[in-house]
Amino acid sequence: MPVKKESSGRRSVEAEIEVPGTPEAVWEAIATGPGISAWFVPSTVDGRVGGKTIQHFAPDSSMDSVGAITEWQPPHRFVATTEEEMGTVASEWTVEARAGGTCTVRIVHSWFAEGDDWDDQYEGHAAGWASFFKILKLYLEHFPGERSALVQTAAKFEGSVAEAFERLMGPLGIGPGSEGQRTTAGPDGPELAGRVLEAPNGPEGFSVIMLVDRPARAIAHMIGFPMGGPIHISVRFYLYGAEAMARAGEIESFWSGWLAERFPAR
Repeated sequence: MPVKKESSGRRSVEAEIEVPGTPEAVWEAIATGPGISAWFVPSTVDGRVGGKTIQHFAPDSSMDSVGAITEWQPPHRFVATTEEEMGTVASEWTVEARAGGTCTVRIVHSWFAEGDDWDDQYEGHAAGWASFFKILKLYLEHFPGERSALVQTAAKFEGSVAEAFERLMGPLGIGPGSEGQRTTAGPDGPELAGRVLEAPNGPEGFSVIMLVDRPARAIAHMIGFPMGGPIHISVRFYLYGAEAMARAGEIESFWSGWLAERFPAR
């Protein structure tokens, strides 16, 4: 969504999605640490005015995003501010009940600026939320309220997006026409079985989302996109339930090794 510009200098971008659940259930998913961790990145939330939100984008806390909660109105709205290079950015989350047992979740990022220097970055944020919101919806449809563990591994590839897609997805049984189909990895792939929900693939990148039952109950999100030359590849598994969570270390170790074989460092 393009940046909205106001005469006051305020600029904003937003993203939204309709999800199943009561406002209370949806609030748990978007305004608590365990809830956010189940579909986004490991997070903590001190739910009160003056509290903090912390989102861990790297295991070593080197890429933490820390926000200060300025408004807290459960189960419908909260606002947290972060200090960025261009100044203060306010992120407003709202949950709006709809007919039929669903809610609209909306995120609005806003800031003040005189120029367009940061517009592209925040338009990219809005596009990124669209992808993660799909995972949020799946979580609320299939695993509402369940605790989770995130397995994440990554690789880089010196080649085209199309080549990276085939090298990653071919052994997993995923290709053109896979959307909506059940797939099982072949003998050259790791243990993986489930339904492919989407698999867009183009020169700008690919994004595959799966509802998985093997190696464990999970949502899988596999992406690849150019980043300063090489293709950056990321594989995430959101594992749900005690049995799946107990296998997180095993699954991470296996997938990290397999990715390293498929995409050896140069």
